[in-house]
Amino acid sequence: MFRPKLPTMPLPTGTVTPPAVVEPTTITPGTPAPPPAPTAPAPPSRPVVQLTPGTALALVGGGTAVVLVVGAVLVSMLLAVAVTAASLAICALVIRSLVNAQHRR
Repeated sequence: MFRPKLPTMPLPTGTVTPPAVVEPTTITPGTPAPPPAPTAPAPPSRPVVQLTPGTALALVGGGTAVVLVVGAVLVSMLLAVAVTAASLAICALVIRSLVNAQHRR
């Protein structure tokens, strides 16, 4: 029950052909190509970005949403750390009180 069962490899079910023999080829050096003639560089063409009021509103809305989500995550993490610290402080006080009460008896 607790022993793993290993799968068996299936055997080939047809005629098995040996791999083809690869013969090495010789490399003959070619004639060097003449260097290309220098040409004048074309002026860089940049795509024009048009910012319409709709896209600007979408960008502002998206940025606001990202800021709100990141802020909510950070505040919740800070709250979790604060709650953990407070509970640890209470536990330390209770343990100290129990230890002091045990030493007095």
